[in-house]
Amino acid sequence: MKAPVKIDTEIAAYLATIPKAPVFTAQTLDAIREQRAAMPLPPVSDEVERTDVRVEGNPSVVLRVHRPKGAAGLMPCVYSIHGGGYINGTHLRDDLRFDTWCREFQCVGVSVDYRLSPETPYPGAIDDCYLGLKWTFDNAAKLDIDPRRLGLFGASAGGGLAAALSLLARDRGELPVAFQMLMYPMLDDRQVTASSQWDDVPVWNPTSNEFGWRSYLGDLYGTDRIPPYAAPSRATDLRNLPPAYISVGSLDAFYDEDVEFAHRLSHAGVPTDLHVYAGAPHGFDNPDCPALIAVRARQDASEWLRTRLGH
Repeated sequence: MKAPVKIDTEIAAYLATIPKAPVFTAQTLDAIREQRAAMPLPPVSDEVERTDVRVEGNPSVVLRVHRPKGAAGLMPCVYSIHGGGYINGTHLRDDLRFDTWCREFQCVGVSVDYRLSPETPYPGAIDDCYLGLKWTFDNAAKLDIDPRRLGLFGASAGGGLAAALSLLARDRGELPVAFQMLMYPMLDDRQVTASSQWDDVPVWNPTSNEFGWRSYLGDLYGTDRIPPYAAPSRATDLRNLPPAYISVGSLDAFYDEDVEFAHRLSHAGVPTDLHVYAGAPHGFDNPDCPALIAVRARQDASEWLRTRLGH
């Protein structure tokens, strides 16, 4: 099915300057991972301190804690979950994001290195994210974190995990998450919406999407036994969740499921800000993208985050 939406002209020009996004399959996954692992990390500022922590569990999980150098007093915190379709990505790519946020908002950032699929299917990733979040709350005083201003951030699969983590934290009643910031989140394994069938979107197409979900859900894929902590769109009760920010482009395969989730959150009484960007594909707000619509999306996200962090 072809998308009825035309791509933003500036986004199209930007995409023409970078390598074409690969299609993820069982045959291409290892090569894509090797290629991306070989990509150098962007240079970072020495105004932000970074500390790697191993949290003991079964198994353990690694976190990277970012904090503005020389900061004093209690600070808000953003707990970040990276994207990659549940099958790729690294928490180290958060360094550049927290280089900006830690200095601009005087906040602590925590990035979680969760286990990837298909090697570790559900619930491996969400278990890792919960373990890391609980450690962050438990050590808030040592980290100079104000636990009342500790919220979640995630993009793509990271957004799906952040939404799932909000549900899990609410239901367990242990961790008072302050907000959930979901950037084009990957929420619905069923892939029955119109946008999930668009085969000409430039970044994350139905083939990659199906492979990501099959990898993450394992034997659960295609069944009616999938819990909302695996695919948040399946949640039937969205009440009493933290305030949400959802951002998505109208040329994203996740467009329909993200808009629907935002509507359902709002109808459940959850304060929800929904931002849709015309003609924008998946991942369009990349920090390197100079397109005006990408600049505006980054500014919108920063302004919302600023209010949530108490600035």
